[in-house]
Order: sequence, then structure tokens, then C-alpha cells
Amino acid sequence: MVRYGELSTKGKNKRNFIDRLGTNVRNSLRGFDDLVVKANRDRMHINLNGDDSELVMQRLSQVFGIQNFSPAIRVEQDLDAVKETAVAMVSEQFVKGTTFKVNTRRSDHDFELDTNEMNDELGGWILDHVPGITVKMKQPDIILRVEVRANGIFLSSETRQGAGGLPVGTAGKGMLMLSGGIDSPVAGYLGMKRGVSMEMVHFFSPPYTSEQALAKAKELTVKLTPYVGTIQFIEVPFTEIQEQIKHDVPEPYLMTITRRFMLRLTEKIAELRGGLAIFNGESLGQVASQTLESMVAINDVTTMPIIRPVVSMDKNEIIDVAKKIDTFDLSIKPFEDCCTIFAPPAPKTKPRLDRSREFEARLDIDGLIERALAGVKVTKIHIGEEYLNENSSLFAELL
Repeated sequence: MVRYGELSTKGKNKRNFIDRLGTNVRNSLRGFDDLVVKANRDRMHINLNGDDSELVMQRLSQVFGIQNFSPAIRVEQDLDAVKETAVAMVSEQFVKGTTFKVNTRRSDHDFELDTNEMNDELGGWILDHVPGITVKMKQPDIILRVEVRANGIFLSSETRQGAGGLPVGTAGKGMLMLSGGIDSPVAGYLGMKRGVSMEMVHFFSPPYTSEQALAKAKELTVKLTPYVGTIQFIEVPFTEIQEQIKHDVPEPYLMTITRRFMLRLTEKIAELRGGLAIFNGESLGQVASQTLESMVAINDVTTMPIIRPVVSMDKNEIIDVAKKIDTFDLSIKPFEDCCTIFAPPAPKTKPRLDRSREFEARLDIDGLIERALAGVKVTKIHIGEEYLNENSSLFAELL
């Protein structure tokens, strides 16, 4: 039994939010072939039909839009059946000194007992049939939750927390500039938590960057799939652009011009794919391209909103989230991405906008952008897929 979080306040739009959450849950539970998801207006019920409840709950705990959920048993509207099931559930958890209470909710007002009567009836029955158990109204060890509905009575005695937030896809689509580092997967996670459907845009510069670097970026995407089910990974060839920038632009401005091209390409891809905003992992002042002066010089090339979920977080805060979502260990694997391979030894920390435009004018901007877009490759990433091969640790040691 799944209980909705923030989306329960959405009024006339609530049905759209619930339908999206139902789709995301089904995608997240890909591979569980027997279960059935029923997304109703006030609750979602997942009939396991023999699938492993523990594995299902592990997946559910990562789906945004869920407040909490409980393994539950449904019985018919028969008081004797409810009593028998209640005693079995409580007995399974009972140890010496256990306390309990019964908490009933009733949406079917035609049922013979009201909530207080149901609490008294079941509470007394459990006291009589589970020797040694006692009632405690505040902070008991076991809360037996009983929900009386038209389609049956649902009993549960355990509640697990969900991921909160909004269902991914209810706040539009964003394009995440995904590097191989720590920050951008965290930014993607935080954007998804607010309901944004993310597509990953990764810039790839062979032969300067390896196939392992590309596989690492895809593997980072896999880490984010449990929150939604599937994610589109967009691979952008960037070799020609970086070679031209390195040849024609003064070294201190290499990173500034590189980022300007990345932003242009991401905007073009967003326009082609229905994206409404660009997300990235920039944290203010962390590196040369993330000063306010750099942001002014780089943002100049687009009018599309640029959202930086980690902009005010320090590195330790970002690392804490990365560890929580299990991207940290993967992010620190030393496969170089295109930003680090071509990084100048002394990048400009306060680049001038006029100079940035002047240096960039030396390049065939439209031609470079057009050829890069022609080589874009899109891959759908699913839960549980693997892209780093078994020799990746060996390759990492050789870098």
C-alpha cells in the first residue's frame, strides 16, 4: 500500500500526478513480471502475486512522489477474517514486552463498525490471543493500521519512508549536462526530485577520452534510473570542436569557449527534444568556470533557463548526497572526461564577455555545431544495466 506525498495537495491536477507516478512505479519495477500496480486517487496498491516484497520495497523507496508505503494484507469485509489476520501479523512481530495499538481508517461508511468500534474490537481480540502483549497509545512498538474500503479491508503493521518529492515528469523535461564527476549526478537527482524528467547530455571526445569514460557516464545514468525507470542518454561527439578551440583560442580562454559550445549544443538538443531548461552541476566558486564572471561569459550564448541545483552547496555537502544515491564511488573512478583532458593549466577565472566573443568569432561556430548535432547518438538506459566492463578497474590503474 503506497501513500502519496506532496502530490496529495495538487487539487484538480491530482489525477495527472497520480497517473505519472503509476507509470514511474511500473517502470521502476521492471523485471517483476507478476505484480499489478493500481494507482487510485487516495492510495496506490501493488498486488505482488508472489513477487519478492523486500526487493519491491527497495525499488519503491527510490521513486519520487511517494510519502511512505507498507506491506499489507487484503481480506474481505469479514470481521472474523480480519481478527484472524490481525493476530497473525502481530504474533509474527511479537517479542517479550511488545506494545501495540490499532489505528483504523474507514472510507467505506457502510461497514458495520465505525473506527472506534473497530479499534476496540481488534484491540481486545489481540490482547486475548497474543499472550504478554500490552496496549500503549503513544509510541507503541507495533501500530496495526486498518483501512476499511469498499474493495476489502487492508491491514499493515510496518511503514517505510519513500523518497518524497514529486513524480518525475510532472514538472517538464530538462537536459542535464552530465560529466563523469561528482556534482552533475547529484544535480540530476535533485532536479528529478522536483518532478523534472531528465535527459543526460554527455560530451565525448575520442580518441582523447576512452570508451571507459563513456561507459562510466552511462553507468552513472543507471544509478539514477531507479527514481524514474528509464533515462535517455545523449552522446554528443565533441572532438572536432575541442581541437579547433585548442588551435585557435588563447589558452586562458579554452575552458570558457569550450563551455560556451557545450551550452549551445545542449540548448539545440533541448529544442529538438522538447526540453524546457538546462541543468548542470556547477557549484559557485568551485572551479574556474564556476565563478560569477565565468557564468556571465558562458551563459551569454543561450536564453534557455540554466538551473544549478548544487550552486550553493559546498563539496562535502555534495559528496554526502552522492554517497546517499550511490554515485560517489563511481564518480571518482579516474576515467578522464573531455573537460579534464583539454583543461588549460591556468584557466581564466574572470573572463571578459567581450574577449570571449572575440576569440570565439575566429571559429566556424555554425558549422561545428551542425556537424556535432549530426553525430548525436541517443541510448535508452534501463535499471540494472551495466556498461563498465570487468576490466575497468585494471584500465583505471593504468591511467
